[in-house]
Amino acid sequence: MNVMTSKTRAKKLINAPEDIITEAIEGMVSAHPHLLRVEGATGRAVVAQDGPRDDKVGIVIGGGSGHEPAFAGYVGRGLADAAAVGNVFASPSPEQILDATRAANGGVGVVYLYGNYTGDVMNFDMAAEEAAGLGIECRSVAVADDIASAPAARAHERRGIAGDFFVFKIAGAAAEAGRDLDGVEAAARAALANTRSMGVALTPCSLPQTGKPNFEIGETEMEIGMGLHGEPGMRRGDMAQADAVVDELMAPIMAELAFKAGDEVAVLVNGLGATGLLEQYILHRRVAAILAEAGIRIHYSWVGEYATSLEMAGASVTLMKLDADLKTLLDMPCRTAALTVGDVTERARASRPDRTVAAVFEKKVETRETHLAKDGPITPTIFRAMVSLAGERIGEEAERLSALDGVIGDGDHGITMDIGWKAVRAALAQSPADETIETSCKRMAKAFLDAVGASSGPLYATAFLRAGTAVKDRLNLDAGAMAAWIGAASDGVQERGRAAPGDKTMVDAWVPAAEAARACAEAGDDVLACLDAACAGAERGMNFTRDIESKRGRSAKLGARSVGHIDPGAASTAVILAAMRDAARDLLA
Repeated sequence: MNVMTSKTRAKKLINAPEDIITEAIEGMVSAHPHLLRVEGATGRAVVAQDGPRDDKVGIVIGGGSGHEPAFAGYVGRGLADAAAVGNVFASPSPEQILDATRAANGGVGVVYLYGNYTGDVMNFDMAAEEAAGLGIECRSVAVADDIASAPAARAHERRGIAGDFFVFKIAGAAAEAGRDLDGVEAAARAALANTRSMGVALTPCSLPQTGKPNFEIGETEMEIGMGLHGEPGMRRGDMAQADAVVDELMAPIMAELAFKAGDEVAVLVNGLGATGLLEQYILHRRVAAILAEAGIRIHYSWVGEYATSLEMAGASVTLMKLDADLKTLLDMPCRTAALTVGDVTERARASRPDRTVAAVFEKKVETRETHLAKDGPITPTIFRAMVSLAGERIGEEAERLSALDGVIGDGDHGITMDIGWKAVRAALAQSPADETIETSCKRMAKAFLDAVGASSGPLYATAFLRAGTAVKDRLNLDAGAMAAWIGAASDGVQERGRAAPGDKTMVDAWVPAAEAARACAEAGDDVLACLDAACAGAERGMNFTRDIESKRGRSAKLGARSVGHIDPGAASTAVILAAMRDAARDLLA
């Protein structure tokens, strides 16, 4: 078995890592010009040539890249109208989702379908809020089919894996059949309620930006219940034969779907990227035998790569228990790059009027403010230098932060943070010299959110907006205002992420940093002392995360296995605050 170690760099046929998504979308559209086009300023909305139309509910799907053919491969007639394409293993941003929403909007509402991951939920929620301001009603169905990721009593916490395939197909067919917004949402939820998945991983995958495995697994080991991003499953153990693996995957699925003799089912045996059809058919052989023994008839099967994890070796099994309606919708024709069912009649692409106006969430940038408090040593110029150094330090620490994330997450935290902070630095480089700190914070929020769709995007965008608002009455920052900025940033992270201290997230660093800065300011200390205190608080909070179990995000599935590892979000918080302190110290010396 070919198992990469931490010292092995994966070989990938790419050009510049920062261009992989743009070039992949360009290649996909050039390969399927009769099916796909790109719309919107972000360049990340892949739209069906023969899909969106007036008076039809729009279907927008989306998620991170690296799972090809999901998600854009399911865009086409009778399935999704548009897909918002995120970075590798990272959700698309709200603006990218809005581009897809505008393209799919037929005037009767849009249904969002995506995997149940924190970043996707936050970004699609923000997009829905913005779309509502444009007069587009959006409904969301977060696909949570992975039976290994949470018990049935907490099914809403489960992550999405290959079950997206069936939920997308059913919702797309319902929309194509002319059902209204309530009806399409109900069909998607019915599909989800009857769909369960479970997978096994044999090797790690490697992110294109690092070329390194995002987790380690022994040459004779397998991980039962592994998630699509390398999240740990139910157990790690010795490799077993195919039949034994399928038996372990199928048992909880069969039990939870409560099959009885005579039921019908749709089957998906899905490869994760590096497991060939030879092995997949062997897996399907055992799935079919188990179903036959239970008196369950397979209505239709799909075997192949439908929701991958870059080049991970392994597979997943998904079953959808069918009733009459689900069966009818499953059989309806569709035509996409990754899936064709039945015969689809050609239809000329109709000219559709633009149903939306300029986004109400457009961030206006004001350059001049009057009557602002000018006491305090942190001028707007110094503030922007502090933020710029924070971005530089994040870039320097990106590999370490991703390595921390690789242990308890999906290994991309440093990469996504670097992308966001590079965008912030570029945006601030364009800011006028007399721009206020509040306006710079708005600029930072928009830049970060547009660049990063992962959970970090909404979290830091909200943090910057709240922090800027907290000092909107000031031109310069004194100790109290600096403490207020840090405190508001902390509040913003908690508000958007709905996390609390002790959940093992970046909140565990932000909250003690804010509390320490506030106490220092109230004691009458100067701004540098407050920044020192904030850094010490963040450091304490970061180290605290090593000793607790994760309760939020992807690492929450680890339970006790997360103990002993620092949360990467808390680590990046410490990096940011330390850099801001260092820049202030140098410039105020």
